[in-house]
Amino acid sequence: MRITSLSFPRDRRFRLAISSVLIVSIALLDSHTNSSMPLAFLYLFPMLLAGGALGRWGIAGVAGTCAILAELFDKFSWGPHTGIPRDALYFSTFCCVGLFVHEVTRSRKAAAEHMSIVQEEMAARREAEEQLKILVESSPAAIFTADSESRILLANDAAHRLFGVPSGTLAGMPVHDYLPSLINVPPRSGSGRAFRTAMQCQGRRADGEVFQADVWFSTYLTSVGPRLAAMVLDTSEDLRTREEASLHQLSLGSRILMSAVSHEIRNVCGSIALVHENLARSGQIAGNKDFEALGTLVLALERIAGMDLRQTAARAGVTDLASVLDELRIVIEPSLRDGGVSVLWQTSNPLPAVWADRQSLLQVFLNLTKNSERAMQTRKTRTLAISAQPEGFGAVVRFADSGGGVAHPEFLFHPFQREAESTGLGLYLSRAFMRSFHGDLRYEPAMDGSIFSVELSVAPGESDGERDEQYQPDTDSADRRSQPVPGEPRPAAANRA
Repeated sequence: MRITSLSFPRDRRFRLAISSVLIVSIALLDSHTNSSMPLAFLYLFPMLLAGGALGRWGIAGVAGTCAILAELFDKFSWGPHTGIPRDALYFSTFCCVGLFVHEVTRSRKAAAEHMSIVQEEMAARREAEEQLKILVESSPAAIFTADSESRILLANDAAHRLFGVPSGTLAGMPVHDYLPSLINVPPRSGSGRAFRTAMQCQGRRADGEVFQADVWFSTYLTSVGPRLAAMVLDTSEDLRTREEASLHQLSLGSRILMSAVSHEIRNVCGSIALVHENLARSGQIAGNKDFEALGTLVLALERIAGMDLRQTAARAGVTDLASVLDELRIVIEPSLRDGGVSVLWQTSNPLPAVWADRQSLLQVFLNLTKNSERAMQTRKTRTLAISAQPEGFGAVVRFADSGGGVAHPEFLFHPFQREAESTGLGLYLSRAFMRSFHGDLRYEPAMDGSIFSVELSVAPGESDGERDEQYQPDTDSADRRSQPVPGEPRPAAANRA
């Protein structure tokens, strides 16, 4: 609360009391004085006090009282021609003095209140600036501003560390020396409109090291020209992690693919070897060098196809199924919504932790979602229901769509299908991934649609130091279930009655 509002009531009463005492004193003095000199001018002093304590009507009332007392106790005779002008002069003089003091006092109070507000705003702004400065200085992201010549004006400590320069030396340095993509931002003319955007580009440190940068920046206009404010993050580690995960997925898929190809080659080699053996037994072309060379080629091809191309198990560990589903929701919902597909989510809370590789499991979910989206492209009703709940000793995630079902479900999980898009390996690889985690992927027919069930094994109750222990189930054939290794999670399918 302001000081003026606290002192006003007491100050007002004090002024009114002094003003009343002065009026009474002047009236008594004027009534007992025989001097021909009028004392009406003395009433100006109580009017000065009353003007600072009363409103306009109160001032007029006090001025009228003073005028009456002055006329009552003066020594001049009263007549219409002399008394009325004299009384009007008294009243107007007293009233104008009181109103003048009233306006001066009101203006002073308004100025004091305004000054108090300004001081409060200045204190709040100073506190906000201090908090903002602390936030910028302590931020792990590089933050800087630049002028129309793309020269850095201010930069925090994180910016100096990111660009590899000593603290306090970035001011005046060109931005494009460290972020070449910002060479034309902000526009030098300043005629373009201000904009806010983000981009990903390559940055360069002072020692020449290149890094990947995510940049959020905006431009704004000032009295001295356009300005740029930017926040930069080094995302090189994210790039490396993403590329390593992609390489891991590519390697894993390639092993499964080669396993399928080897299986088919072995079948063909077996048939050729049987024909070769039958011809050799008949003796019709015994001793033929080309025939013997054919047998040697068949044996060599069998050895190549028999190489151990079993998929090494993915980097399985304890995985939070709920967070994987949340990530899936973030990835698929925008594209499905644009495609006119209604997505219904039905998940139990809580969901158990499962044994899987997070990235591979997300890839399986994405593959099933894309398959459902393609199946519903020509359908009038497009609905995809995704449910997840604990079942038995694991959890089951179901993808139910209104895509009309599958004509030949017996060929769903076979590689190299003629009717499938591309190579027809999506479902084959997805099932192989799931079985490497001791889970499974199954198809369930439904009315006017299809359901794919992803069965997951519950994660073992291991300590934090043992959760990343890997295992190597045999997935040489996609149609053969892997057997659990002692001490590992039990297969989810084996626990379903």
